[in-house]
Amino acid sequence: MAQHDCLVYLNGDYLPLGEAKVSVLDRGFLFGDGVYEVIPVYGGRPFRLDEHLRRLDDSLCGIRIANPLSDQRWAEIFDRLIAGAHDQYLYLQVTRGAVPKRDHAIPAEIDPTVFVMCSAIAPIPSSGVRAVTLDDIRWRWCHIKAITLLANVLLRQEAVDRGAAEAILIRDGWITEGAASNVFAVVDGTLTTPPKGNDLLPGITRDLVLELAHENGVPAVERRIGPDELKQASEIWLTSSTREILPVIELDGAPVGNGEPGPLWSRMQAVYQDYKQRLRTA
Repeated sequence: MAQHDCLVYLNGDYLPLGEAKVSVLDRGFLFGDGVYEVIPVYGGRPFRLDEHLRRLDDSLCGIRIANPLSDQRWAEIFDRLIAGAHDQYLYLQVTRGAVPKRDHAIPAEIDPTVFVMCSAIAPIPSSGVRAVTLDDIRWRWCHIKAITLLANVLLRQEAVDRGAAEAILIRDGWITEGAASNVFAVVDGTLTTPPKGNDLLPGITRDLVLELAHENGVPAVERRIGPDELKQASEIWLTSSTREILPVIELDGAPVGNGEPGPLWSRMQAVYQDYKQRLRTA
C-alpha cells in the first residue's frame, strides 16, 4: 500500500492518508496549539504503551487540554492502524481543535482534533553519527511534547548543514538534550544523563536505558553535564523512540573516544535488543 493510501485515524474516522483533512482554522495550524506522541511498535505491539500514554497525559495537562480519549480507546485505534509485525511507529497528535475565528485566547468549549498514523521505522545507523553542539534557543517548557517545533527544526537543520545528524543543545552552560533526542555520556566509566526538568523532554527510551543499566549492573547517574565534560566523554549516545540508542562518533569535528561506537554502547545495545525481543515473543 502506498503511503498516500495508508489508513489513518482522524476525529473518529478511519480513512486513507490522502483524504485526511483539517480546517485551516484549527488552532494546531494557526498557533501550533497542540501536543504529539511517538510510540514504537515491535512485533505488532506498542512499546512501553503505558509510559507513552502517561507522557501524553502530562503534555495535554501542561497546555490545558483534557485527554479526549481513554487509554482503552487509544489502544483500540492503535490496534486498527498497526500493519504487520515489522518495526514501525505510531504518531499521534492532539490539537485544541478548530475555532470560528482566530484569537489567541483559549476558547471555553472546543472539541480537540485527534490524528493518528502508523509508519515504518527507518534503519538505524549502528555505525554511529556525527553531532554538533549549539545554543538551546527553544522555549522554557521543553518537558511538554508540544507540536511547536520550529526552534527544534532550525537547530536540527543547522546540524545537517554542518554534516551532522543531530544538534546537542546547551543552555545556561549545561547540556540539555538533542534537538530530537535525549543525551547520554560515559564519564569516567559512569553512564551519565541530564536530570529531568522543564528544559528537556522526559524521554521514554531515556528512562528505559537507565532502567536497563541499573538492572544490568551498569553505573548510571542523572546529573548536569557541562560542554567541556561532554567533549571529554569516552562515549556519547542519543536516545529516542525511533532511533533507540544511537552512538555519536564525532562531536564538533573531533572524534568521540576512538571514533567508533564504544564498548558500553555495544553492551547496552545488546541488552536493549534482547529486551525488545523478549517483548516480541511474550
